[in-house]
Amino acid sequence: MKNFHITIKSTTKIFLFYLLIPCVIVLILYPLLPIILNYPPDSINNAFQVAIDGLTYTQQYLMIVILFGFFSLVFLLIRLSKINNIIHDLHTNRKKKRTEIEKSIRKVRSFCFQTPYLLYYLEILLPLILMPITFLFIQAYTLTIVKICLTYILFFTLGAVLCFVFSQTQFRNILIMLHSEFPEESEKVEKEAKLNHHKSLAINLIMQLLPLIIISLFFTSLVCYTQATKKTGDIYYQSYKSSFDRYFSNAEDNSNTNIIEKIKQIDKMAANHAFFIIKENGSYITEDGSQLSPFFVNYTIQKSQEENGRTFDYYCLDREGYAKEIKDPILGNLFVGVTYTTTQLALLKLVIFSDFILLCIISLTLIYIASSIAKDIKTVTKNLEKIGDKNLSLTKKLPLTSENEMGKLIQAFNKTQETTKENVDELKQSQERLMERERLASLGQLIGGIAHNLKTPIMSISGASEGISSLIEEYKSSITDPTVTVEDHYDIAKDMQEWVDKIRNYTAYMSDIITVVKGQAVAFSEDDQSDFSPDELIKQSSLLMKHELKNALIQLNVVNTTSPELRVKGNINGLIQVLNNMISNSIQAYNGKPDGQIDLILQTKNNHLIISVKDYGCGMTEETKSKLFNEMYTTKGKNGTGLGLFMSYSNIKAHFNGDITFESELGKGTQFNIIIPLN
Repeated sequence: MKNFHITIKSTTKIFLFYLLIPCVIVLILYPLLPIILNYPPDSINNAFQVAIDGLTYTQQYLMIVILFGFFSLVFLLIRLSKINNIIHDLHTNRKKKRTEIEKSIRKVRSFCFQTPYLLYYLEILLPLILMPITFLFIQAYTLTIVKICLTYILFFTLGAVLCFVFSQTQFRNILIMLHSEFPEESEKVEKEAKLNHHKSLAINLIMQLLPLIIISLFFTSLVCYTQATKKTGDIYYQSYKSSFDRYFSNAEDNSNTNIIEKIKQIDKMAANHAFFIIKENGSYITEDGSQLSPFFVNYTIQKSQEENGRTFDYYCLDREGYAKEIKDPILGNLFVGVTYTTTQLALLKLVIFSDFILLCIISLTLIYIASSIAKDIKTVTKNLEKIGDKNLSLTKKLPLTSENEMGKLIQAFNKTQETTKENVDELKQSQERLMERERLASLGQLIGGIAHNLKTPIMSISGASEGISSLIEEYKSSITDPTVTVEDHYDIAKDMQEWVDKIRNYTAYMSDIITVVKGQAVAFSEDDQSDFSPDELIKQSSLLMKHELKNALIQLNVVNTTSPELRVKGNINGLIQVLNNMISNSIQAYNGKPDGQIDLILQTKNNHLIISVKDYGCGMTEETKSKLFNEMYTTKGKNGTGLGLFMSYSNIKAHFNGDITFESELGKGTQFNIIIPLN
């Protein structure tokens, strides 16, 4: 259970990190946001804001943060719980079938690979979708929504990138643990895995670095633009304050008519600036008939005099004003002032254009750098894959093109290639020695059976010689015997001819056996190409296996449905070795039980010769099936090398461009199929 605790530790770290990073960002952004976006002084977290928005800044902030954090954390918690449950099930149910273990490993790998990406997209897309909706619910202005959403999105994107990088490291630890705990199953799953090219190294680097560049670029631009508008507002404020202080005084006549006359004497700093008069009850008039927002009116009445006459429009709007409180003998307290916009259109256009140009340049540079790094790694990867596929000349080295870590990687590859070449050469020599030993061992066993097969015809020839000798003596004595007729001489000659025919048949049989044994004495590596018929293959194989079949009391049933004119091009001796190895394995599948049956079936299908060897013996286990052609695997213990089928498979692949398949069921038997293409 130690490794399961490692998993719990990793998933807990991931969850805590996804909780910690947003919390840190939230704590930093909370006091920073009003400063960055230049909120009006004393306009948040008080009764004034509640009257305007219905919610305080803190309530809005917490609502947004909790809304976004809830979805992300719940999604993450579900994914991590599934990973923990699957791995816990793997550790507690060790007797699971291998296929079930592999299925569980695939699920864990899928979760570990996909979760960082899904959370990355979720943490970026959620603010983009939900935040504008949230502020529309509060009924904020469009410019306010854009500025606040942009700031939130920048910070949440920063958190998403940090969490993405950290979580990938922890998920990697889980996969390493899983591989160490279930190495065989993990290796099989990894071998079958299809890598996602949409998650390449270049894209990964861009996903991590480009958002950070965008955040830095836009955050800096936003702060600079905000400060520029603030400075513009300061200039307008000081100028209008001086003018209003000069024209309006408590000691002077401030009747309604006089107020309007004085306003007309004040020079406006820009054509779009407008004078206003706001009454204490909230009603107002403006010079150009424009509408004042409730925020502006209420802030002017309630807060402006605390700010030395400076007043503001809604949060994040580039509109401010100056208001001077005067007393009208009839109307009471009035707020006389001017509204002005602090928007720097020229600066805004320059900032947007500069950001766009810089972003394009940086993006293209980043893409080029990421692609260049990925290209170097891809070059090494491709050559490593070729080494695995045995298609690369092991003498061809990669050029050293850099002195950094990539250069070290290329050096490591070249060194690995050298070592691989040495190992391959050594393995080839060892394989040739092992194959020769196996071939000689098989040949020795074969000769033992052949010796027994030759004993019968030799004894028959010996008997025939004795018979002929007797007939010769009989013929000699008949020469001087007058009673022996011509017909008797013909009978003697006939008997002698019969014995000669028998000797001829026996010697032909012996010649066939010697020819077959001579053919089997060659090595597998020899490529003696010739044309042969399936009948020749059956005949020679039957001659060689006759003794082993007879001793095991096993019957070989031959079914040949191929055309008599069919000719197969290839090394018949190598094919006989393969076929006899399969027949021998089928004999051993009966574990010494007599009266077994082996079917040898030859047929043509889809321009292929199919030779099937089928027995009804013990069959094979799943473990044996998985290792049969992939390695030198044997079920005979110390009595086997595992070379037989391995060599057979290599022989059919190399010399016939064919294939070997098999079907087996434990306790019911096995069928091997040699498939050879016909040209």
